[in-house]
Amino acid sequence: MWAAAFVCCGLVAFAGAQEKGDLPQAPVPNIAKLPGGVVVERATPEALPLSLDDAIARGERHNLQQLLVIQNERMVRGQVLTVENTLLPSLTAKGALEAQQINLAALGFKSSSLAAFGINPASFPTIVKVNTAEAQISMNQTLFNVPAYYLYRSAQKAADAAHLSTLNGLGAVTLSVGTQYLLALADAAQIDNARALEKADQVAYQQAKDSHDAGVGTNLDMLRARVQLQTQQQAVISSENAFAKDKIQLNRMIGLPADQEIVLTDAAPYAEFAELALADAMRLAFQRRKDLLSLQAQLEVAAQARKAVRGERLPTLSFDGYYGVLGQIGGLYHGVFSATGKVSVPVFQEGQLRGESEVATAQAIALRQQIESLRVSIEWQIRAAMLDVQSSNELVKVARSNVELATQEVQDASDRFRAGVDDNLPVVQAQAVLAQAQSQLVQTLYQYNQSKLTLARNTGVVETQYKVYLGR
Repeated sequence: MWAAAFVCCGLVAFAGAQEKGDLPQAPVPNIAKLPGGVVVERATPEALPLSLDDAIARGERHNLQQLLVIQNERMVRGQVLTVENTLLPSLTAKGALEAQQINLAALGFKSSSLAAFGINPASFPTIVKVNTAEAQISMNQTLFNVPAYYLYRSAQKAADAAHLSTLNGLGAVTLSVGTQYLLALADAAQIDNARALEKADQVAYQQAKDSHDAGVGTNLDMLRARVQLQTQQQAVISSENAFAKDKIQLNRMIGLPADQEIVLTDAAPYAEFAELALADAMRLAFQRRKDLLSLQAQLEVAAQARKAVRGERLPTLSFDGYYGVLGQIGGLYHGVFSATGKVSVPVFQEGQLRGESEVATAQAIALRQQIESLRVSIEWQIRAAMLDVQSSNELVKVARSNVELATQEVQDASDRFRAGVDDNLPVVQAQAVLAQAQSQLVQTLYQYNQSKLTLARNTGVVETQYKVYLGR
């Protein structure tokens, strides 16, 4: 009774609170599930802090291409289990109840023939009802089948190739997500530079306006300063638009909603990359490039398939049998069994066997050619990436020096204008040079980091050593 009273009081209080609007709204789940098991992540109201490591980790878990590659590997492993089952014994248990009504006369039985044995034909029914029960265990086993064995070995190698393809996809996701994150950082740096120049142009315009209003400056100086200010405002708008679009693209790569606001918590890294000898890079690539290793595994698949084709000319041996009990319900049960050994020898299948052999041989030759071509491609890819790393590093150094010189030039031109020695044309020109130098520095720094990621990708270690190559 007291419990019921407490429950009633609680319900009344809950209803009163709802009427007053005192209760907070229930939180909206961040993940929505669609029919078919599809999970869609919703945007959160607050901005999501995102580092480079977080972006790459999310890309590895949510990038669509990576998810498809993982499911492909899963399908291949399922096929391996299917092929393996052909080499294992197959056991089947079954039970059956059967009710039969047999017309002996329809089967040709004549009851009059029983008189010869001293049996009254009228006492023997021609319609017989039989109820039986049966329990049985059957077994099938392949004892000798060379093609099935080599097909199983081929399936195992195919599973290895699928796993290497998954790792290769992981490296591709790391490179694409890392590059997109660095591009977004470059956009953010462009915005900061553009806004800083906009503030400087605002000050220059105000100085030109004040001089004009005081009668010591010309209208041309004021117009020139205003044009420079508005040009820089356009640069800010353009940079902000590029930054917003690149963040949307980054969200797409890592499985975030397009309207999810993110805050990039890392800064654009800059670190001198230790020079890597070409021979060491080549040796590392031949050991770690997943696309090369996958092709080599596929070549093993083709080699095992060729052995399976050659084995089809050999005989196969199998066993088939069962054991169980059978009897009339309520009566006597007795054991029943069957054992069969079977030998199959191909007599004339030469056309089919030669055709399968040609297909397997062509596949093996094509894979060898792809492997050799890829080994050559790896060398020029690494050489090109090394050249990009070296040149972009030098460009970063030159761009930094240009920014310092352009900054000093703007300072000197501004001092001369404030002192009345010169008009503001040199100031506008110096600011344009500074904007170009800062933009060039941002681009060269992005290219330098991108080239290091590409080198890591070409050597096959980007998914595990991207931090080392970026110097983080």
